[in-house]
Amino acid sequence: MALKPAKPTSLGGRIVLATLVFCLLFTLVVAAVRTWSAWQNNVARMSGEMALIAQVYQQTLSKSIWEMDRDSLQTHLNSMANAASVGQVVVTLQSANHAPEVFRRVRESWRPSTLAPVLNRPLDYELFAGSKEVVGSLTLYGDERVLWARLRSEVAEIVATQIAQSLLLASLIMLLLNRLVTVHVRRIAQHLGQLTPANLRQLLTLDRHPSRQDELSQLVGGVNQLQTTLSDYLEQQQRDEKELLAHRDNLAALVRERTAALETANSQLEDTNTRLDSLARTDPLTGLANRRQFDEMKEIEFRRALRTGHPLTLLVCDIDSFKRYNDTYGHASGDQCLRAVATALGAGSARAGDLVARIGGEEFAVLLPATDATQGALLAGQLLRAVADLGIAHRNSEAAPVVTISIGLAQLDPTQVDKFDTLFDQADRALYQAKSTGRNRVVVHGQAA
Repeated sequence: MALKPAKPTSLGGRIVLATLVFCLLFTLVVAAVRTWSAWQNNVARMSGEMALIAQVYQQTLSKSIWEMDRDSLQTHLNSMANAASVGQVVVTLQSANHAPEVFRRVRESWRPSTLAPVLNRPLDYELFAGSKEVVGSLTLYGDERVLWARLRSEVAEIVATQIAQSLLLASLIMLLLNRLVTVHVRRIAQHLGQLTPANLRQLLTLDRHPSRQDELSQLVGGVNQLQTTLSDYLEQQQRDEKELLAHRDNLAALVRERTAALETANSQLEDTNTRLDSLARTDPLTGLANRRQFDEMKEIEFRRALRTGHPLTLLVCDIDSFKRYNDTYGHASGDQCLRAVATALGAGSARAGDLVARIGGEEFAVLLPATDATQGALLAGQLLRAVADLGIAHRNSEAAPVVTISIGLAQLDPTQVDKFDTLFDQADRALYQAKSTGRNRVVVHGQAA
């Protein structure tokens, strides 16, 4: 389904909107700062008014208290309580012989506030020059309602001023942008929309004084240069296409020739990689699997046995008294002996899936998937006889006059073995038992020799 083209929007409108948003944010910030400043000024103003009231009434209150003129004291309290900035007046009379006496005047609906200032002044009476006695204290509590009333009027004036400035600034920007930019941008967009490969040589012009050299002039020059470059490119492309058509047939033949050569080379490379991989996994002396292939296969068969529950048996074989054989007959004969034993082991374990590998100098391993210990012991006995039947003379052997092997056997028990190395150690201990009890025999792990 074809998508409907997006409705064009005005760049000038977006700039004006952005300007209005900026002005709004600026207005809020300035209004907040000015409001905070106005609040501080109002608090300072109220503190000054309260200080002035205290200064005016301090002496008269002290005199009324000293003379114990309660009527005059009440009159002064009422007069101070009527001041616009005062919410509560508290006068405390101090006497050495009596408990302090408190006189209080509270403006209607006044509530204590932590925002309004509080002024506390001592009241002292001068009996004679140089002698003063403290007769009480005066506490004036500011009226928070007066602070908020004054602040509201100032905030209204601040906001109105800032909004007017923002609107005037946005209008001026919109007017200038429309006259200096928007009209010419629309002309450029109209010109670009009418371009085709046939009229690329028709250059862009704007209806403005030629002496103006600004960003719009650079944009016009860039558009015209782009048109010229694009026109030259299209002409060159047409010439190149003609040349390309002329060489296409020759190129196709060359590609076919190179493809055939590449396929031949890839085939040869695959054969070489296959041979190298086989060599990397095969013991060069005996032709059996080497230790690398054995390590890969043992993990695969071990995980498979744990997953399926099928038995897994491992034989570890060692040629009896092989060091004496090398010392007696030489290393060349030793190599021939190894090859003959390897051939006998490989022939005796020819079942698909079994793996016979040379894992050390004269040490071999036979991995028997899906084979329990009983079947493995039968196969081990066959291998034992197959090697002895080779009849390779060994006059210094402690087991027999011919070359023989000893075999250690272990079957996987999933309840006791959690890794293959444990199974290998079990077979290796069985091999050690076979060699220590006379050689040329099979010992199953966990059973007597």
